[in-house]
Amino acid sequence: MTTWQQLKYRFEMLNIAERLIVIQVVCFVVPFVLNTVFFLFQIPASTWMLWLQLSADWTGLLYRPWTLITYSFFHSGFFHLFWNMLFLYYAGMFFLNLLPARTFLNTYFLGVLTGGLVFIISYAVFPVFNGIRPPMVGASAGVMAVFVFIATYTPNQEIRLLFLNLKLKHLAMAYVFLDIIQIPYGNAGGHLAHIGGAILGYFYARGLQNGRDLGLGFEKFYTAFLAIFKRSSTLKTVYKSSTKSSRKYQKTFSEQRKIDAILDKISASGYDSLSKEEKELLFRAGKDQ
Repeated sequence: MTTWQQLKYRFEMLNIAERLIVIQVVCFVVPFVLNTVFFLFQIPASTWMLWLQLSADWTGLLYRPWTLITYSFFHSGFFHLFWNMLFLYYAGMFFLNLLPARTFLNTYFLGVLTGGLVFIISYAVFPVFNGIRPPMVGASAGVMAVFVFIATYTPNQEIRLLFLNLKLKHLAMAYVFLDIIQIPYGNAGGHLAHIGGAILGYFYARGLQNGRDLGLGFEKFYTAFLAIFKRSSTLKTVYKSSTKSSRKYQKTFSEQRKIDAILDKISASGYDSLSKEEKELLFRAGKDQ
């Protein structure tokens, strides 16, 4: 097993919160490497971040809508990353002990989206921000959504903090209160984004307790979006394999029709819908090239 295969295996053994932390750490390290390359080739190093960080200006979102998600994968410094990931790890462990990974992902990314929108709306609405349009990075809104969700879902769950036993609901209220009172003293947009994530986490948990999953629409959207790329990649690979194989071995008309039917089935229902025999046929077609 190669080093890459070992790393891939270890990554696949992690739960969804741990995988997200690994991705966040990689996204923190990669910019340092890129900045070195840009420095050597005398390329302005700051320009590429404009395409990933979230601007407080609405026009930035219109031209770069993906930044409403991508901003959460980058951090302004080591301790910004460290505390967010530490918080996400422990909140994630509580969360995943009770609820499935898909609910965790829905909560986290809806928190990121809500925090980002609150950030943009705040700079457009509040007079104190007139003429100020700073960018934002960081996963804090998503982390806050996960933490407030679990504190709302299991409010009386206690944790040990130094010499005290604290209920999650009290700890969550303390964190939200600290964000509110810190708004005038720096990073106002960041604190407002945290509050946006907290609001999302609270209402998501309350909705789930009442039998309504507020993340279902979002889940269907990103599942369908990812399926487009997955299906396209599968079809392309299978089609190339079958075409090369047929040219080399001059497959019979009957066998080619079977392959065409399998390709149609993949297009309609996905690769997983194939039977064992159909998968073996495609596998042989892929080897014979």
